Amino acid sequence: MRLLWPSLARLSAIGERIVLIAPPYIPYPQAWLAAGVDLRQLVVIEAGPRDALWAAEQCLRSGSCGAVVCWPGMVDDRALRRLQVAAETGQTLAFACRPQQAAANPSPAALRIAIDTRPAQLRVLKCRGGLAPPFPIPFPTDA
Repeated sequence: MRLLWPSLARLSAIGERIVLIAPPYIPYPQAWLAAGVDLRQLVVIEAGPRDALWAAEQCLRSGSCGAVVCWPGMVDDRALRRLQVAAETGQTLAFACRPQQAAANPSPAALRIAIDTRPAQLRVLKCRGGLAPPFPIPFPTDA
């Protein structure tokens, strides 16, 4: 979440709603506060895999959220395309946190990043409109 927190904090500061759908863990409020996110703008939706996709699509399409972060699990590219179209329709930022195994599957996403923990680095898998760097980018591990 450290990569997303600066953007989410800016959105919440201007009153935009941030929706977390089917997070794998209960969000720790103190961490979100420390990152600058206004907790009054944070909504958590607990849902199973099918309901998570439906909830994400509705939140994205509505245009009433600044950003939607969802954990859809292993889904096909058609479901991801529906989320992409919903995000474009609602002019909402969409982030899909997927399992590492999904990196090999196609996706309509404009930007795809894989995060490795050992060593701490990220790999740009896809970058629409530009070339993805051919090497991993070290990720700072300091707090």
